[in-house]
Amino acid sequence: MATTNSSSIMSSTFYLTGIPGYEEFHHWISIPFCLLYIVGITGNCSILHIVRTDPRLHEPMYYFLAMLSLTDMAMSLPAMVSLFRVLWSISREIQFNICVVQMFLIHTFSFTESSVLLAMALDRYVAICHPLRYATILTPKLIAKIGVAALLRSAIPLIPLLVRLAFIPFCRSHVLSHSYCLHQDIIRLACADVRFNVIYGMVVITMLWGMDSLGILITYVFILHSVLRIASREGRLKALNTCASHICAVLILYVPMIGLSIVHRFAKHSSPFVHIFMAHIYLMVPPVLNPIIYSVKTKQIRQGILHLICAHKINSSAMQSCHQDNKVLK
Repeated sequence: MATTNSSSIMSSTFYLTGIPGYEEFHHWISIPFCLLYIVGITGNCSILHIVRTDPRLHEPMYYFLAMLSLTDMAMSLPAMVSLFRVLWSISREIQFNICVVQMFLIHTFSFTESSVLLAMALDRYVAICHPLRYATILTPKLIAKIGVAALLRSAIPLIPLLVRLAFIPFCRSHVLSHSYCLHQDIIRLACADVRFNVIYGMVVITMLWGMDSLGILITYVFILHSVLRIASREGRLKALNTCASHICAVLILYVPMIGLSIVHRFAKHSSPFVHIFMAHIYLMVPPVLNPIIYSVKTKQIRQGILHLICAHKINSSAMQSCHQDNKVLK
């Protein structure tokens, strides 16, 4: 009987929600979302290309920045696929098993991004407090281990939570409040006891996001203590300036995340537009703004992007010149 119930749940269909009340404008609303997504993908891919091809950027700080770009894209991609399916009127339906996979990817990479930001805070601590041992402490091998550990640490705790969903019956409307699947959204449609999911979910959030944010805070306390011991004002400002991009990235992730959690916990009866707006900010803002902030605030990344643009223009000019020469020869 339990097997039959589980199989029926796995084959059940849920319905995604676009922008309520603006269904006739969905095609137009998709344009800014599409532009934002293109900007985010272009910016993050540019950073990955620059870090990979420029030997001067083969340093711990830029390896962690590459990790941040990868997690940004991995976090937003699953949600964007279903968002555009809804806005372009392709389909609002999503099968339960696909919904669980999407949920797993979104939550895993949002937790991973938090872990990467903690690793980047530790990177800044080592660079400022132990500059002479920076390269010997943060070796490429250790950085790779940190990346794998961050991914496993984020994925493994979610498995019991999502497996439990296969045994929960859903007897309500099956209409989700977003254009993608979130755990806190799907369990509200359950018609069974979901205390395990609620309590375990809160424990996971506290242990992962809570410990990461606390670790970042403690790291910056040590950084600030070390910076205040620098004699010159210019030296203090230079040291703090190296942390500015990272602080912005932390705020960009945590402020929408906290806002979305507050809306789900304490504003359940607020306008659906508020829920949808917060959900899209949570997934769209970090991939779009992080590359822009690091390009503006980090000289090496800015130079790499300018070099990439200039090289593209030079190649285009060379191609045009070749075409003109060919025409003359003909």
